[in-house]
Amino acid sequence: MHKPRVLILHATGTNRDLDAAQAVELAGGQAEIRHVNQLRSERTRWEDFQMLVVPGGFSYADALGAGKLMALDLTSYFAEEVNAFVDAGKPVIGICNGFQALVKAGVLPGRSDVQATLTFNQSGHFECRWVRLLPRSETCLWTRGLTEPVDCPVAHGEGRFTLADAARLAALLAAGQVALVYAGPGGRAAEGVYPHNPNGSIGDIAGVCNPQGNVLGLMPHPEDHILPHQHPRWTRGAGGCLGLKLFQNGMKAL
Repeated sequence: MHKPRVLILHATGTNRDLDAAQAVELAGGQAEIRHVNQLRSERTRWEDFQMLVVPGGFSYADALGAGKLMALDLTSYFAEEVNAFVDAGKPVIGICNGFQALVKAGVLPGRSDVQATLTFNQSGHFECRWVRLLPRSETCLWTRGLTEPVDCPVAHGEGRFTLADAARLAALLAAGQVALVYAGPGGRAAEGVYPHNPNGSIGDIAGVCNPQGNVLGLMPHPEDHILPHQHPRWTRGAGGCLGLKLFQNGMKAL
């Protein structure tokens, strides 16, 4: 039985591609990391892949803004391929820098009536800490059916999800596009309280999907909690809440 082929994009400065590849392979896929320059020169057939991952890191050193130049790659060189991938309903995930790139490329939130961006953390500095995420969407194939929280780290300076019009938050919620929110104590949403919401995102949003539900973008790094011993409190009995579940859901959709 052939494993689904998963295209993992790499650009200068990307540094979480190997982590993403390990998560994909543990979930049952065949990960293939390709540099964007390689894709341009070889004209790789994107239709031969069943899943797309835009991983985290600091693509192009975050010049002109986090994910901005990667977004230009997606819209200038690979717009046709990306649009075909999304329109076909294939699973797409953008993590951290990948989320920033998908938002700035207009792939997310994927609707003309909601303008969004990811900007500087409300704290004014880089945030590197573990957070808890609550799955909130049955529309999103990546979070569908998940009842357990996800524990994983954040590592970003520009992770605050904002909307041009705060009233549009209701539209995202109603459409099931708020896929993941930051959690506070007691299993409830963080309600904007720092550091549970590490960046000040509106509505505690950690991840959003497109209206179709096949494209997920999130700031935290689920690929860095795919094995129990990766949790910082593993030796103190912490267990479960693996980020691997998101990747397994992506595979189930194929």
